[in-house]
Amino acid sequence: MDHIGQMQRTIERLTSPGRGILAADESYPTITRRLSDHGIESTEENRRFYRGLLASTPGIGEYVSGIIFFEETLGQRNDDGVMIPAACEQQDIVPGIKVDKGVVELAGSGGEKVTQGLDNLGDRLDGYRDQGALFTKWRNVYSITNGTPGVQALEANAEVLARYAAIAQSRGMVPIVEPEVLMDGDHDMARCAEVTEAAQSTVFAALRRHNVILEYIILKPNMVLPGKSQPRPSPEVCAEETLRVLRRTVPAAVPTINFLSGGQTSEEATANLNAMNRAGGAKPWVLSFSYSRALQNPVQAAWNGDPANKEAAQRAFLHRARLNSLARKGEYDPSMEQASV
Repeated sequence: MDHIGQMQRTIERLTSPGRGILAADESYPTITRRLSDHGIESTEENRRFYRGLLASTPGIGEYVSGIIFFEETLGQRNDDGVMIPAACEQQDIVPGIKVDKGVVELAGSGGEKVTQGLDNLGDRLDGYRDQGALFTKWRNVYSITNGTPGVQALEANAEVLARYAAIAQSRGMVPIVEPEVLMDGDHDMARCAEVTEAAQSTVFAALRRHNVILEYIILKPNMVLPGKSQPRPSPEVCAEETLRVLRRTVPAAVPTINFLSGGQTSEEATANLNAMNRAGGAKPWVLSFSYSRALQNPVQAAWNGDPANKEAAQRAFLHRARLNSLARKGEYDPSMEQASV
């Protein structure tokens, strides 16, 4: 299949009705921190067991269209001896791969960050594709203070994100473009909206500059929310403010916007996505999820590092994924939180 045809097929699968993306691509330090929150040691075997458990949850393909993995996972097998990417394909779930190498200080910026990982990216993508990955992810982070992000950080991050996306598409892989404005801080919603609009506007200008085909990307943005120390807005207010920014910045050619959960509780992330899909006004894109913590936290709590809890953990995953599937259709209600799978 040619590269355009491959990307078209991947987008069609990832945007199929009622489904969204699981981000299970935590780096070694991040997965260690997440598991330790539940008293679980981050050994290679525990990571293999856990990520295999996610990909092999019976029926999960009804609600999850893609899973982003960390590179370690592409070479691991589940408990049935099936390679984890192949186990995804058995349920019509597209395997994906995180390809950035984390953030470093942006020289000359006074301490702001830029994402690294462009070196040898094309060669790495060839290897990941051979292991079954069909889409990719690259994350930028933007911290909000009174004076940041500055123009230098906005433009440097947009440039590397666009270069990454162009390289991914040259391999026939669909790039997730993730400009995350962090929730850390005491800023209000208006400041988050201002920074989010600036970040996304700069990213799309760079994508055009690098001839990235917008029809074959996935945007993974933050929702417009105040800093963690501020009171939480209603889902309707979050939806209104987020959609206003998206309408200003995201071309209708982009097929799908899959939000990150970014520090929200599982329930908050689901309710906010639901409110966006219920809101009126123009929405030319699919509005779905690409959650990490908001999907996985209940699963890790149920698993607790004990193989005997595998089925309970899979039930928790199926339940959480089903609620987000309903939110993608605007059919979620908080009363469903207590219902059994």
